[in-house]
Amino acid sequence: MTRNSRENRFGLGALGTRLLLAFAVVAVSSVLVLTGAALVGVDRGVQAGEQADRQQVADSAGAAAADAYQAAGGWEGADLTRAVSIGEAASARLVILDAAGSTVAASGTAGGHSGGNGGGMGSGASVAEIVIDGAQVGSVRVSQSPMATSRVLDIAWAWILISAIVALAIAFTASWVVTRFLVGPLQRMTDAARSFTAGNRASRVTGRAPGELGELATAFNGMADEVVRSDRDRRNLTADVAHELRTPLAALQAGLEELRDGFVPPDAERLAALHDQSLRLGRVVADLAELSAVETAGPLLQEGLVDLATVAREEVALHESQLRASGLHVSADLAEPVLVRADADRLHQAVGNVLANAARYCRPGDEVSLSLSVRDHEAALEIADTGPGIATEDLPFVFDRLWRGESAREIPGSGIGLAVVREIVSRHGGSAEVESPPGEGTRVTIRLPVAIGE
Repeated sequence: MTRNSRENRFGLGALGTRLLLAFAVVAVSSVLVLTGAALVGVDRGVQAGEQADRQQVADSAGAAAADAYQAAGGWEGADLTRAVSIGEAASARLVILDAAGSTVAASGTAGGHSGGNGGGMGSGASVAEIVIDGAQVGSVRVSQSPMATSRVLDIAWAWILISAIVALAIAFTASWVVTRFLVGPLQRMTDAARSFTAGNRASRVTGRAPGELGELATAFNGMADEVVRSDRDRRNLTADVAHELRTPLAALQAGLEELRDGFVPPDAERLAALHDQSLRLGRVVADLAELSAVETAGPLLQEGLVDLATVAREEVALHESQLRASGLHVSADLAEPVLVRADADRLHQAVGNVLANAARYCRPGDEVSLSLSVRDHEAALEIADTGPGIATEDLPFVFDRLWRGESAREIPGSGIGLAVVREIVSRHGGSAEVESPPGEGTRVTIRLPVAIGE
């Protein structure tokens, strides 16, 4: 029998067994403490009740004996039948003593008149003094029959034992249920994790779980989904990189083979075509290196207070020739300074990528506008154009690596620019959004937290 089978033969596992034992120890300890307390309480209560009853019997018998003493003028000839009958009616041992301590009459085991000294009653006897005209002429001593006390304790023991057994049964049942309720989700998560590790990427935690266990199961499923998504993105990235590199490499290889074999002359036109393919290959590699550098970068090394408006103006000036060459008209509303805590070089890179995309995809005569606003301690830099826009079905993928829409397949580019933008902005605690209402061009919004009190 394996270790796992030994641990799970009760369906609880090692943790469940420990939890059940802990619950059991607490339950047994509680029942034992309560049982001891109940027994002590019953014993004390019985003794207190018996003491009160004995005292009441002693007082009643003392009053009857006093009446008999007064009627006879002394103990000689006194009729103590009524006093003795009070003790017998209470099933108690009663002794009537004179002033010298000698027994005048007794009930129970003493029986009848006796000339003894009334001893043997024990320290727990109740005493009532018989006083006539201010002088004590005797006393009454009453003790309970030990059989009565024993019967009361036997009954109490029986009920306490029954209650303890029922309480233990309920405690063990509740402990079992609670342990199963807690351990079940953990076992399901363990099984799902083992299955996922073994390669079953569809493995997820099923069933409901209480409180934090439910949150843990949800977090595990979210993590599994993210791992699956990352694996899919990695495979897609590998395929996309291979596709992007294959075309220029194939063109270079074919052109060089033609030159090597002498099928075409090495004229300027042929060499220029091969040079263009090498440039395309270099752009793809450079873009991939740029994205990798952004994604693997540690903390922002040059972080400081940066005027986002100044960054945008400088990038517009830097890309002016490219935008003008594409026949675009540029307008900017960047008068007010907006300070953010950021790496200025990275922000220049993000804004420049958006402007480069506009120059690449817009048509001659289109307009590009930049505006900057602040709302709820958040700066929003909007870069909008009146170009052809992005198809609605393509919008969810614009920030993916190497992704390019069908309408942009013929336009030079690697599909990495916006992925770099999102990575840079997210590292600054902001967000990047792209909107493209049909027929209204494209609007890219970069949101960053404003530096407050600096």
